[in-house]
Amino acid sequence: MNSVASDPALIGVDWGTSSLRAFLIGASGEVIDGVSSPEGIMQVSGQSFEAILDRLIGPWVAQTNLPILASGMITSRNGWIETPYAEMPLGACGLAGALVPHEIANGALVHFVTGASIEHKSGPDVMRGEETQIIGASALGLKDGMFVMPGTHSKWVQVAEGQIVDFSTYMTGEIFAALKEHTILGTLMEADGFNEEAFEMGARAGLDGRTNLLNNLFHVRTLPLMGKIPKVATADYMSGLLIGTEVAAATQDAEDIGTITVVGRNDLSDRYETALGMAGFNSRHAPDDIVAQGHFLIARAAGLLG
Repeated sequence: MNSVASDPALIGVDWGTSSLRAFLIGASGEVIDGVSSPEGIMQVSGQSFEAILDRLIGPWVAQTNLPILASGMITSRNGWIETPYAEMPLGACGLAGALVPHEIANGALVHFVTGASIEHKSGPDVMRGEETQIIGASALGLKDGMFVMPGTHSKWVQVAEGQIVDFSTYMTGEIFAALKEHTILGTLMEADGFNEEAFEMGARAGLDGRTNLLNNLFHVRTLPLMGKIPKVATADYMSGLLIGTEVAAATQDAEDIGTITVVGRNDLSDRYETALGMAGFNSRHAPDDIVAQGHFLIARAAGLLG
């Protein structure tokens, strides 16, 4: 609890694939209180989204009459309410104008933040939830530049004057999990603590190899097989290889990138910062509650804060 917080003004919900977080947000945009649960949309059975939300934020709702904003995969086809995608460029006002209200059993309105889409020559790309985090960054003065959002599907987002103008998705995390669990590459892997040397060795191979990933991946097997790296370091080597390849691909055509902002809450973000440093880029880490800032800015733009 923040002892100098202002009165509550908003409830923000960040509901993703594997977890959800809710924030009680003050009139100045600060987080007063927060709760979390591992009940992401893939863990919810029988479409019981409303019951889970009521259990999570019910005490706040009972004591206040606050607007509720929800963002993330909760607005996807597998979520609670599917919303359309907004197109680029996209800022707080655009997201505010595209809010989808939904009345729940207790009479409260949940305003769902829509996702975003863009069409590239290679095909369309989409995001749900990351747009709210990026908008939140502008409250911290991060209104321009490149953002990377590590995860199962990593996002690289270009922002100009507080608006999202371009983004691309990389399936790095999911590919790592699939290779580790379902291919011959995982047979030599043994669990152990993080091996920074092996990670950096893999990241260097990824940064240098660029388009040679399919050949480089076989080295994940041959290096421990020939005793070049210990078995306990194999997973970290492959992690470095995939992340290094991603960093090289995401930055190859960019000009004047400047400092890259990493948005994430776990050690995966630290790995990206290491790889970015090896590639010659400066990076900084965004605060964990950046999504709550996004909820606040979108609600304010929508005129929901009174």
